[in-house]
Order: sequence, then structure tokens, then C-alpha cells
Amino acid sequence: MIDHSIKLSKIFLSGDEQASKSYIEETLSNNNRLLLYEDLLTPTMIHIGKLWECNEISVADEHLATAVCDYVISDYEFRMVSSKPFNHKKVMLFGAEGEEHYIGLKMAAAVFKEFSWTVRYLGPNLPLQHAETAVNAWKPDVIAMTAALSYRLPKLKESVKVLANTEHAPTIIIGGRIAPHVMFDMEAAPEQVIVMPTLRRLHDWLEHASKGADTKNVVS
Repeated sequence: MIDHSIKLSKIFLSGDEQASKSYIEETLSNNNRLLLYEDLLTPTMIHIGKLWECNEISVADEHLATAVCDYVISDYEFRMVSSKPFNHKKVMLFGAEGEEHYIGLKMAAAVFKEFSWTVRYLGPNLPLQHAETAVNAWKPDVIAMTAALSYRLPKLKESVKVLANTEHAPTIIIGGRIAPHVMFDMEAAPEQVIVMPTLRRLHDWLEHASKGADTKNVVS
């Protein structure tokens, strides 16, 4: 869907929310969350990020496109509200201190909701001290964070080390553009820290977990 992502990026950069919705409806033949998020929106936002990195668009342009993408996701999720009962599993999602990218986290939150998890989405750039307080208070089964830019990695690694060692030892999932290229060496239980390279892998992991199956090879 490379051509579609380039065309959609131009619409996002124009700031036209309704045209974005119309183009997506024309492009996708079925109402599939992973197809929309993984195959269309993700490459669109990656392309926009590259345009920014090459100084072909401004920060304001990138923010406008992100806001339109955010609108598309929110509109889709509003129309896809599930009536399935919650399964009592809890996930907390946020960007580590300094990490401003959040679209991927919002998509991941939607995938967790698809499997009836109770979700707390705390947005981008959450200071570690406040993240630790929130984790200790709510005790999520899973913490999900993102890694988009390399210079945010030291704070991300510090966050993973601190939060992995909170009292109830939650599973920590790391996603984002550069996460697959990073090693997280720290004192943590085996398989407690999982690098999740794509939303499809997350979907597969949650599907296996929902069936009580072994998840250790899902992201290998």
C-alpha cells in the first residue's frame, strides 16, 4: 500500500479530516483494524516522518498530519465500540519521559481493547516518577511504551528497568520504529520485557494469551 500511503500523507498534510476518511473508505475493501492501522496509517505516518527528517515539511505540518491521523483513529474506534465483557486483564500505555510520539500507542490501545482488556492510556511524555506512582497504584498486568527516536532510548531503558522491578513485576511491551533494533539488558524476569515490532505481532500475542497458549515464541 505504498502508493496509497503517499497519497494519504498528502491528504493528512492538507488537514482535511473528511477527505482522509473518504479516501480510507475507498481504499480499504473491508472494515479491518489491522489493515487500516498496520498497512495504511503506519506507513503513512512513517512517510510523513521521513518528509520532516528531510526538511521537506515543517514541524507544524507534521503536527497537523498527526492530528488528522489521531482524528481518523478516534472516529474509527468510536464506530467500533465492542460490547464484549472485560477479561479483567489491565494494560497501561504511555510514552516514556521525553517521548512525544503517541499514534502507535493509541493504535496498540485499540488492539488491547479488541481483546477486552481494561486500558489506561496516559499519553506521551510521562515523567518516570509519575509513571512509577501510577503503576504501583493501579498494578497493570502489562505496561506498553514506545521508542520512536534514538535519543530517547536512555530514558526509555531507565523506565523499563525501574518499572520492571515494581512490586507486582508487570510484563513490559516496547514498540515503535527503532524498538526492534534495541537490546534491553537489565535485571528482569525471563520474558518480562518484550519488544513488539508490529501491531500484528501484538494481535497474535494477545490472541495466544486469550486462549491460554504459550506466548514465548509469538514475537521471536
